[in-house]
Amino acid sequence: MRFNAYYFYWTVLLSLIEVYIGVFVKDDFVRPYMGDFLVVILIYTFIRTFFKYSMINTAIGVLLFSFLVEILQYFKIVEVLGLGSSQLARTVIGTTFVWEDFIAYTLGIVMALGCEQFIGPSMEKWRRTSN
Repeated sequence: MRFNAYYFYWTVLLSLIEVYIGVFVKDDFVRPYMGDFLVVILIYTFIRTFFKYSMINTAIGVLLFSFLVEILQYFKIVEVLGLGSSQLARTVIGTTFVWEDFIAYTLGIVMALGCEQFIGPSMEKWRRTSN
């Protein structure tokens, strides 16, 4: 285990954006699709904050996890667990299976890897020169 401040800052920022979307946005695009797009990036940065897994292993793990959660939504996992009355569980786990969410998750992971590929090297150079 380790602590990486760079990923921590991204985790905090993405968490705040997700909370804002969850609380204040009530539309048919940003909340359902951008929220799913961003949540995989949030999970990715959270894991990279504390663990030194490779980018690709982290990305694949997050993508598989998000697919599993979506499949569990298909099987109504919130109700099966008896959490149907919990607004928090309904928001965090989700209650509606939508095929398009798989696309949002995949695009989110592609974006995370793209940022790692193009922004990551310049950030690493900046970190070395600032120490």
